[in-house]
Amino acid sequence: MSENQNPEQQARDRVDAQLRAAGWVVQAKNKVNFGAAIGVAVREWQTDAGPADYVLFVDKKAVGVIEAKRPEEGQHLTVHETQTEGYAAAKLKWVNNKEPLPFLYEATGIVTRFTDARDPKPRSREIFSFHRPETLRDWLNEGDSLRARLAELPPLNPEHQPAKELRLRDCQETAITKLEQSFREARPRALIQMATGAGKTYTAITSIYRLLKHADAKRVLFLVDTKNLGEQAEQEMMAYVPIDDNRKFTELYSVQRLKNSFVDKGADVCISTIQRLYSLLQGKELDEAAEEINPAELTQPKAPAPVAYNPKIPPEFFDFIFIDECHRSIYNLWQQVLDYFDASLIGLTATPDNRTYGFFKKNVVSDYSHEKAVADGVNVGNEIYLIDTRITQQGAVIAAEQQVEKRERLTRKKRWEQQDEDAAYTATQLDRDIVNPDQIRTVIRAFRDNLPAIFPGREEVPKTLIFAKTDSHADDIIQTVREEFGEGNAFCKKVTYRAGQDKKLADGSVQQGEDPKSILAQFRNEYHPRIAANACSSCATSKAATTSNR
Repeated sequence: MSENQNPEQQARDRVDAQLRAAGWVVQAKNKVNFGAAIGVAVREWQTDAGPADYVLFVDKKAVGVIEAKRPEEGQHLTVHETQTEGYAAAKLKWVNNKEPLPFLYEATGIVTRFTDARDPKPRSREIFSFHRPETLRDWLNEGDSLRARLAELPPLNPEHQPAKELRLRDCQETAITKLEQSFREARPRALIQMATGAGKTYTAITSIYRLLKHADAKRVLFLVDTKNLGEQAEQEMMAYVPIDDNRKFTELYSVQRLKNSFVDKGADVCISTIQRLYSLLQGKELDEAAEEINPAELTQPKAPAPVAYNPKIPPEFFDFIFIDECHRSIYNLWQQVLDYFDASLIGLTATPDNRTYGFFKKNVVSDYSHEKAVADGVNVGNEIYLIDTRITQQGAVIAAEQQVEKRERLTRKKRWEQQDEDAAYTATQLDRDIVNPDQIRTVIRAFRDNLPAIFPGREEVPKTLIFAKTDSHADDIIQTVREEFGEGNAFCKKVTYRAGQDKKLADGSVQQGEDPKSILAQFRNEYHPRIAANACSSCATSKAATTSNR
């Protein structure tokens, strides 16, 4: 692109490049060859309203129009929608178009907005890049637009469910009903806040099933932030039986959990970690170990590599994206993954924060707190034991001229360095950037020593779940708990990570390491472990939840 070109021509050049990347052949109006490809974009096509910047042809039929503007007009693109509509409704020269063209774009080469005129209330939205010609052809063959089909979703009738054990809880019914109302209003983002244990995943799968069956959704992504959550979601989909069909979900629809670079275009539902999807969009291989770690704990690059157009996974590849534990996986470089796709986003979380509400545009379709779940008998009550120290409230100072142990978070490799000057750290840095073993020990001792007052007459340590800030923090807590209670490995375990690597035995068989699901089952049903540690990136302080049921 020449710097001597005017801004309008530079914008056209960028639009040309984006069209070609999306599979279009760009042609001049005096050199038209409709047989060159499925999709042909012709510049300056004449209409009775004047020359349109681009007219899009799919299988030799005019289907859309692009109004190209210089970059400075990005702030005014909605103003130009009327101009685009005028060209779309105009009579095209040399073409017998009887109906207005349905697909409308405004583009600067930096920002692209799209309107599907077939929608009940056509509303433009910003998209990453132009849709592929095959996509527009498929949309036309479907007849009604997706938004039109969503407007006609049949009501949820829980009384028609075949068996009592399959009936939706009231909170699940409410979430699905309000989510589908959000779809009817064409809201691009929605948040399902539901207490842990109340059935968020079951709710999401029920919604996915209805979208596939009644709205003819093409493909749905269930996005997680750790491999373990992806495995759990896959298992739940394999076990799920719809309320209006005796067959399992996976007998009706194809489900693929992404494990490598292969993405099955025939899959109805894809399950993926956000780390893997980010790598796929970049065309890079992913170390599977990265999928085991909460992405909120990974070191973020100062300038993350931008996500580029990927023809194997175009922006319109998914119609809907359900984001599990969205409160910890939608920020920083990970948001680039969500911004890439032209899809409705549905967040699932028990613990949203203000950023989460803002990201989902305060469209909360379910607000089901732990307190409500306990009141409804969905969850059991518990006691929360909070211990604050001066350091957890105010932070502290590391004095100069002393040796300080530095430890890598992932490998836990240690080295000693001389502290040249005083270094203050805040309460928010504690247990994330700074580890103070004495502070952890003080908290664990206070918990241990006060157990007789909390549970008078109890001889066994009650089942206790300690919430840590990171996986590394959880490891420090586990070691300290075992020491302070004078117990062995079985007494306290972590429930957020595979506790042991698979081991190949002499006979060639593989002994699997202990995984979080089995540890969680032990925690619920067996005597040991008495205490479990769970990494929770949204926890500002360590918390211990105890229950006296065992």
